[in-house]
Amino acid sequence: MSAPSLAGAEFWGRSGLVDLLGLLNGAGEEARVVGGAVRNTLLDLPVTDVDIATTALPQEVTRRVRKAGMKAVPTGIEHGTVTVVVEHHAYEVTTLREDTETDGRRAVVRFGRSWQHDAERRDFTMNALYATARGEVIDLVGGLNDLACQRVRFIGDAEARIREDHLRILRLFRFHAAYGLGAVDQAALTACVRLRAGLARLSRERVRAETLKLLMAGGAAPTLVTMSDAGLLQPILGGIGDLAAFRRLVSLESQWGVPAAALRRLGALGVRVREDAERLGERLRLSNKEGRRLLALAGPLPRNFEGVAGRAYIYRAGTEAALDRALIAAARGRDDLAALGRLVQSFEPPVFPLTAKDLLARGLRPGPALGAALARAEADWIGRDFPLDAADLAAIADTAAAGQGAEG
Repeated sequence: MSAPSLAGAEFWGRSGLVDLLGLLNGAGEEARVVGGAVRNTLLDLPVTDVDIATTALPQEVTRRVRKAGMKAVPTGIEHGTVTVVVEHHAYEVTTLREDTETDGRRAVVRFGRSWQHDAERRDFTMNALYATARGEVIDLVGGLNDLACQRVRFIGDAEARIREDHLRILRLFRFHAAYGLGAVDQAALTACVRLRAGLARLSRERVRAETLKLLMAGGAAPTLVTMSDAGLLQPILGGIGDLAAFRRLVSLESQWGVPAAALRRLGALGVRVREDAERLGERLRLSNKEGRRLLALAGPLPRNFEGVAGRAYIYRAGTEAALDRALIAAARGRDDLAALGRLVQSFEPPVFPLTAKDLLARGLRPGPALGAALARAEADWIGRDFPLDAADLAAIADTAAAGQGAEG
């Protein structure tokens, strides 16, 4: 694969980046852009983060950028990383290094000045591409050829790379799903199977991050099949994944015009009942918000969702949960949910317009009876299809205050 100059890339046009590279180059030191920014530019994909590798020690990086009036934050100083903020963009600047000790979870590093050694300690060849301050691409491990072939390949011996950090098992499949073509590299797959017991030693937070990214990748469906066949998916989910539902969900998201969502895809893959959601939330240490979404998508779907009934269901379930449930049920074979999907996307549930103040004005006193009356009023309002007319609302409040109307 010929290496075009990156000088014309969008991110290269940031004056702050040019200034930063200028500061870090010279006086015996060199800095290069490395990793995802180079890879994605060569693949004509969006670039989000721009990382920089340098021969300069962290203290020297900090001295130079602060002298130039830039902000330097020691975000990973023990591993040689200083985050530099320039013109509202953050760049992670990391000193060249080598791993001296690894235990499958973390590494002890030694700073160095060898670009070859720095490249060889990285995970995949496509992630070890550098670009000089002039935009010239430097390939020290065969990454350009692998990029051209869309092959995700470990640098050097696959088992050695995995023993350094067992998270690389999941990273292999995540990167293959995002950038790979065809079958997973056989040497890499064999090494992952041999060392799969190391997955149990990883922190749940790291597993969560890689898993959710994998589920969002373009080639997630076939990659998950490979993982399942190799016995590598079950340890993540704590059970058998519903691969067919996942594949159909990906297709339905596109057909319905719904943005993909990692938690919804996780639900299609591993949640059928509430207990599944609770188990996955614990195994992956999901945030409270993520856990609530997973639990919500395990809720029931109505048999009748036409007209008022459909709108009432969406109001009570919430738009997000209603759409998640409809998509997942459709992915598992229910064939009458396209209309519900359209309704969810077109109906914006209104805010219940009555408050306790409206009922207090009708003679009710604070306490349980007031709460019960407010619940009756809301149920009556929903049953009447969410009226907002003042006369209708007054009638609903009168009825609820009198202790009549629909029960919540």
